[in-house]
Amino acid sequence: MRAIDTGDTSWMLVSTALVLLMTVPGLALFYAGMVRRKNVLSTMVQSFGICCIVSIVWMVLGYSLAFSTGTAWIGDASRFFLRGVASQFHQGTDGAFTLGAGTPAETPMTIPESVYLMYQMTFAIITPALLTGAFAERIRFAGLCVFTILWSLLVYAPVAHWVWSPLGWVAGLGAVDFAGGTVVHINSGVAGLVCALMIGRRYGLKRDDMSPYNLAYAIIGASLLWVGWFGFNAGSALGANGRAGMAMLTTQVAAAGGGVGWMLVEWWRHGKPTALGIISGVVAGLVAVTPAAGFVLPSGALAIGLIAGGVCFYSAAVLKTRLGYDDSLDAFGVHGVGGIVGALLTGVFAYGPLSATASNPVGVSGSWAQLGRQAEAVGVTIIWSVILTAIIFWFVDKTVGMRVSSDEEQMGLDLAQHGERLN
Repeated sequence: MRAIDTGDTSWMLVSTALVLLMTVPGLALFYAGMVRRKNVLSTMVQSFGICCIVSIVWMVLGYSLAFSTGTAWIGDASRFFLRGVASQFHQGTDGAFTLGAGTPAETPMTIPESVYLMYQMTFAIITPALLTGAFAERIRFAGLCVFTILWSLLVYAPVAHWVWSPLGWVAGLGAVDFAGGTVVHINSGVAGLVCALMIGRRYGLKRDDMSPYNLAYAIIGASLLWVGWFGFNAGSALGANGRAGMAMLTTQVAAAGGGVGWMLVEWWRHGKPTALGIISGVVAGLVAVTPAAGFVLPSGALAIGLIAGGVCFYSAAVLKTRLGYDDSLDAFGVHGVGGIVGALLTGVFAYGPLSATASNPVGVSGSWAQLGRQAEAVGVTIIWSVILTAIIFWFVDKTVGMRVSSDEEQMGLDLAQHGERLN
């Protein structure tokens, strides 16, 4: 058993706080700034409520399903209610834990399990919060609460196990996802699109004024997301090391590339670069580099950011309009599409020495073979997310109800769902 490394633990404590900052207040402000005034509070409460709900779900069963040993498909219940997490204190040792202990793929850690599971909890929190952007301004809060519990256990936890558990079957294919391109972004983006299609378009879309209430909120939220993303990506090195430093650098470069890429395409097509456009581009760059951050050099990160900025602009501003679906805040257009772009381009730009380990001295390098593995991981994530999300949405809609009435939607969700309003 390895001893706990205080430097690694300190960095992971900071990274955990940074990732939590991404949801509350980061995502809450980002989304709230893009909806209409009558839905600002309800949009923020969705992120806040999901943070509370998923924290409990993760403690009770989610962590166990995602990261206990189990099988290649799902973890077992050995960490139900976090059973065994405090064992190091009972034993009076200063030993770190081993992920997948007792298996051929076990991974020794240099941080306490309490820190690791809390760090992973913040990922589990932000993923369902992200998909709320697809059906913003028309969701029943009670339905969202039930949907979040079921989706976290039946969609998020299995995919996290497949990709990040040492026993996970997707990891066994050789596909890589450094910080959540498949687990977080493709998963949430695709699920958001399914929900948007099933719940239907907003009342008055293309007829009423749907202008954002306060883009200053959105800019502040995007800024918090940008800062928090360093914990998201650099923290995924799981220690204070050179790989974390490179992941932080590639994250910054890709974010800048995404902002510039979206801005240039928008400027060319519409004659003016918008505030909403540049912050959306930055988020697209951050999303796309997430699966690649610990595997690519800065030049590859720049290419990923620029490509993602342009592709996500097309998806959010052109494709959505042509196909007629109402992805309110572009959860699919930015997170789903950006995650797909980033996961695939990881197979193109990966630089072997960055991911080299004692068990894999060659590391992961860009190649046709690696691109094929990445595509397989993307396809599996999409299929699972589409099927399970549709089933969960249908079930919750039939039992609790997922959409507010047209009268409540016109009134605004702040009053209709929470009995409050902005002054």
